[in-house]
Amino acid sequence: MRLLFKAKFQTVNTIKYTSNTKYINISCFLDMTGKVFTFPRESNTDHVRLNTGYDKSLSVLTICHRSFTDLTRNHALFSLATPSRSNDIMIYYNSAPKLVEPHFCDAKAGYGGLDYAPNKWHSMCSTWDSNVGLIQLWFNGQPLTRKLGPGSTITGQPIIILGQDQDSYGGGFDPSQSFVGMMTDVHMWDHEISPCEIQKYMEELIFTPGNVLNWAALDFQTNGKALVENKKNCNAKWFSK
Repeated sequence: MRLLFKAKFQTVNTIKYTSNTKYINISCFLDMTGKVFTFPRESNTDHVRLNTGYDKSLSVLTICHRSFTDLTRNHALFSLATPSRSNDIMIYYNSAPKLVEPHFCDAKAGYGGLDYAPNKWHSMCSTWDSNVGLIQLWFNGQPLTRKLGPGSTITGQPIIILGQDQDSYGGGFDPSQSFVGMMTDVHMWDHEISPCEIQKYMEELIFTPGNVLNWAALDFQTNGKALVENKKNCNAKWFSK
C-alpha cells in the first residue's frame, strides 16, 4: 500500500499501522518543498525521526529551521542524541529566562531579548565550530553574539528527532517539553555556512541545501499524530523583520 502526496517521492519504505489507534506511522523519503510537519498536541509520543546517511564525526555544523507555535512553556525545537550523549545537539526554548538555547555536546549558549512571539513564524540558524569553540544563533535574519561553546566532537550513530526532547538515546520524551505547532525547512550542514548563505535561507532565496539533512530530499518517519501538511501561508516571507 502506498500513501500519495502531491510531491516527489524517491522511495516509500513502510506504512505502519497501530492496532489501537486510527492513525498511521509513515516512513518515507520525500521532497518536502512546500510542506510542513504539524505537531497538533502535547504528548510524549508525537514526533518525527529524521534519518541521515551521513556517517562521519561532526565538529563543525550549521542547523536551520522555521517554526510556528503558541507555546510559552519550555519546548524542544531540534534534538540529536548519540549513544554517549542525549544532548549532542539540541535547540531549546527555556521559558523561565526566555532564552533560545543551542546545545552542542551537552554545553549550551543562551540568547535572550528575542521577539519569540507566539503564533508567528520564526526562522533560526545555529552554527558551531569546535575548532575555535564558538556558537552563534541567527534569529529572523539577525546574527547574534558569538558565544563560547565546547571543543568536542560528535561521534556515534545519531538519532535526530523533531517534536520531542531526547532525555535518553531515542527516547525519554517528556510531554511538558514537547513541541506543539508547525515546523518546516529543516537543513543541516557539516560545516559553518557563510553569513550570505544564512541570509539567503532566511529570506527564502536560492541557497545550497544541507548535506546532512536536506528538506528537499528528506528521509523521515512520522510517529503518533505528527502530520505532513501543505504550507498554509500567503505571505512572501516566513518572518517579520
